[in-house]
Amino acid sequence: MKAKEQRQIFSLWVRRLSQLFADTLAWQFGIFAAVITRYEMTLSPWRFADTAIVAVAAGVLHAMLGQAHYLYRGRYRYGSFEEVKALTSTVLCTAALILFADVTLFLRRPVPASAPIVGGLLALVVMFGGRYLLRRVHDLTLRPDRRDAAPVLLFGAGSAAHALVAAMMRDPRGKYLPVGLLDDDPGKRHLRVDGVPVLGGRDAIGRAVTATRAGTVIFAVANSDAGLVRDVRTKVLEAGARFKMVPSVSELLDAPISVAHVRDVQVTDLLGRHQIETDLDSIAGYLTGKRVLITGAGGSIGSELCRQVHRFRPAELIMLDRDESALHAVQLSLSGQALLDTPDLVLTDLRDARAVRAVFEQRKPQVVFHAAALKHLTLLERHPGEAVKTNILGTLNVLEAAADVERFVNISTDKAANPTSVLGYSKRITERLTAHAGGTLPGTFLNVRFGNVLGSRGSVLTAFSAQVAAGGPVTVTHPDVTRYFMTVQEAVQLVIQAAAIGRDGEALVLQMGEPVRIAQVAQQMADLGPMPVEIVYTGLRPGEKLHEELFGAGERDVRPLHPLISHVEVPPLDPAPARALDADDDPGMLTTAMRHLCDTGVRAEPTAVGTSGTPLGELSAEAAELLGLRARPVPGNVPQPVRS
Repeated sequence: MKAKEQRQIFSLWVRRLSQLFADTLAWQFGIFAAVITRYEMTLSPWRFADTAIVAVAAGVLHAMLGQAHYLYRGRYRYGSFEEVKALTSTVLCTAALILFADVTLFLRRPVPASAPIVGGLLALVVMFGGRYLLRRVHDLTLRPDRRDAAPVLLFGAGSAAHALVAAMMRDPRGKYLPVGLLDDDPGKRHLRVDGVPVLGGRDAIGRAVTATRAGTVIFAVANSDAGLVRDVRTKVLEAGARFKMVPSVSELLDAPISVAHVRDVQVTDLLGRHQIETDLDSIAGYLTGKRVLITGAGGSIGSELCRQVHRFRPAELIMLDRDESALHAVQLSLSGQALLDTPDLVLTDLRDARAVRAVFEQRKPQVVFHAAALKHLTLLERHPGEAVKTNILGTLNVLEAAADVERFVNISTDKAANPTSVLGYSKRITERLTAHAGGTLPGTFLNVRFGNVLGSRGSVLTAFSAQVAAGGPVTVTHPDVTRYFMTVQEAVQLVIQAAAIGRDGEALVLQMGEPVRIAQVAQQMADLGPMPVEIVYTGLRPGEKLHEELFGAGERDVRPLHPLISHVEVPPLDPAPARALDADDDPGMLTTAMRHLCDTGVRAEPTAVGTSGTPLGELSAEAAELLGLRARPVPGNVPQPVRS
């Protein structure tokens, strides 16, 4: 090993000395060329001797200044911009010193005053040229072998394509060799990226595939609308080539695009991807250096929250869930290790008020993202008591334990807008409970509401994928049913941004784009499958809407601070009637009671008192009766509930 290291060190010094020797020769050439051209190709013996002395002095001086600039001591990558800058400054300093000596130190100038300047520029050109040639030869040796690498076309000639072409061209064992680019921008028609030419726009896909014999087209636009993805994919498949993608920026987070990121198209790409403009300064202000707790950390939203919050370097990231396997998975995604023996993981059920309170007392979180919830609409229709225990009472347990936090963010759903299901009722109630906490506790308590998350655990895409893999049929409730969709990365980015700008008692509604027909999603997923599958319509299930809504009755789409985030006021709900819900009650009665608690039109003054004497806030007399509470007039004030 020692002999090998000695050989490596010797080889390194040989390369550096060879580089230094080549640069001093460049000075000899530069000075002699400047003097000879000055005297029209004729030099007397004494002028030749003077020129040789100056050329040697320039080479020695350049070597000394180059050492001072670490030019020959391994500081700069060969042929890099950093080396170019250091080399230029060294040559200019050398030329300036030679010129100063030539003009001031001798009675008779050894060389014309123009020689150091012209000679230095010529020497610099020679040095640059030598480095370019060597760098070019080196890059050519790194290119994939044409006999082993498959020729590919890239759609897109922007920054993502530049990074991808550079990565492909510098991987001698790579499986892809870029042979052409395609871009709709007419200003890029004559562009070449690492020697790879732009061959036209999307209309030229068929001709380019035929001319280059490329078997694959990689869509290299890191953020694009779904229409472009679908159109380019259709043209690629019609040309007989395979279609692949690079991830969106929201998927990559801070990772640079590489060949390893190239993947097959997913239905999320065909439905839409959006560029999220994030105010990093405002986010860093409330996350960096803070103790952040995330409930439901093992779920689809919670785990992505953990990954994105982790980027902002919180003082402590506390991941709470009742699912130990989910906690294992999220820790593995964050650190690459999942020993389950670190304090960042907390195994706790939100239904256990005492355990939740103990976590807050011991860990003292400053920012809380409450993402834990039961979310399957049809199942909760049959078991409303479970929605009460987890979604409502579990949220109350967290809210009461979070009395001293700086910021609390409740993750809600579009089903809370004009709710018609147990899931919608329970989430609307949590919105109102959070708004009540915002009006009574010192911190900022707000809600964030959005629609379906593409690819989340248990989502329609998961079901469709399993059905396609099994050969069908793919089941859709109704041919006209529509839903709002957003990728989990985009949703979480906006959740974090919304938390930075939200105010007490608000529900911040994330812009979801246009609603998507579920039948269209099913057809697109079926088309991605290995074989044709049948689509079967089963009819809407209890509690389901044909078209989801993002805003409830009386709520307006107002976006004062961010173009993708709307602010709506949420009427508060006193916790007492929510606590009074009996999860073991008759499912029909319980569902009716939950629906009454969602009523936003009841006047806010207390109108009834529970058996313990606790005011029931906005609860109607009918709802109080359903909850088994004894309504009685408040002394001196007996107003009737007023409905809008």
